[in-house]
Amino acid sequence: MRLSSNSHLAYCTNVHPGKDLEETLHSLKTFTLPLRYRIASKQKAFAIGLRLSYKSAQELSHPKTLQKFKRWLKKHNCYVFTINGFPFADFNKGRIKEQVYWPDWTCSDRLSYTNLLFDLIVELEPQSQDLSISTLPGSFKRFINNAEQQTLIFENLLKCHQHILKVADRSGYDLHLGLEPEPLGLFETTEETIRFIHAFRSFAQDHSVQKTIGVNYDTCHMAIQFENAWESLSLFEKESIRISKLHLSSAIKGRYSPAFLKAIHPFVEEKYLHQVVAMNKFGQINRVEDLDQALDPSQFALVESEWRIHFHIPLHTLPEKPLQSTSDHTQDTLDYLIKNPHTTKHIELETYTWEVLPSQFKELSVVEQMEQEYLWALNTLNLEG
Repeated sequence: MRLSSNSHLAYCTNVHPGKDLEETLHSLKTFTLPLRYRIASKQKAFAIGLRLSYKSAQELSHPKTLQKFKRWLKKHNCYVFTINGFPFADFNKGRIKEQVYWPDWTCSDRLSYTNLLFDLIVELEPQSQDLSISTLPGSFKRFINNAEQQTLIFENLLKCHQHILKVADRSGYDLHLGLEPEPLGLFETTEETIRFIHAFRSFAQDHSVQKTIGVNYDTCHMAIQFENAWESLSLFEKESIRISKLHLSSAIKGRYSPAFLKAIHPFVEEKYLHQVVAMNKFGQINRVEDLDQALDPSQFALVESEWRIHFHIPLHTLPEKPLQSTSDHTQDTLDYLIKNPHTTKHIELETYTWEVLPSQFKELSVVEQMEQEYLWALNTLNLEG
């Protein structure tokens, strides 16, 4: 929805099944429309943070199918200002884990997919002058082991930038790609992200990439890195790095103890990757690829540390003690946005883990949970939809 600050707020539909267009449209009708009428009147335009798999995007690109979807959006007074282009294929069934990064930006399929999303979003008659696509941070760290791969990533990002310029020129929209730092991604911290983007700019030798290639700032991911939101966002602004979009979500944190280990066990699950970043009393950081690995008794480096776990939890609900939430980072991010409204106009709720959350978070339906997240965000921003 368009906020009184002239920003746009949506929730990302990656929470729902969407392996192909039929399943995507079914999810929009089953979940998004009921939520839409809980949040806004029929007369108020409702924003959708669309997630399209490559297969869904290819199917939607057929002219008759695209026209039919545009009529559906118009009928229900909905619009799309952003698309999540991180997960390439099915994101809701089976084991996803590190495969969510594949194909990465070394692959032509990733480039083709992302370019197609830009082609599609300008055709959806969006009610925003600037439009964003979010994507992965180049690759997963352990997938990249030589300079040739890094060069391939830069080459494909440059080709994407050139495609964005062509689509922007013919459509008149301000289009931008948001690279999303994530724990154990090719770049995960503010410092690593800045270093990557400066290296890409040097490779591109094109000043206009500052406008088209930016950062999708995920509050869950950055809190896991023990980042300070004000410092991080200020650094991005200082380095002229565009914040393409904000993803709002919280992570789990807590101090190592027998009670903490017991409380965190229900969050071990087989679908998504739950990276652990731990800081000891000396300020040293240790990273483990998944929660089940971190709980292995041999992980001595994680003892007597504060753990932060990549498990998205609802914005409006705190976990039961001794577990805690990184909601303070999300709050600080929104405080920064209130003070610096030029930072970005794109805000997206991105808690996608409803299906795998432990029972303490499942007292409400997904639609009811999403409604509470909207209300939390609007109240925190001190805005009305």
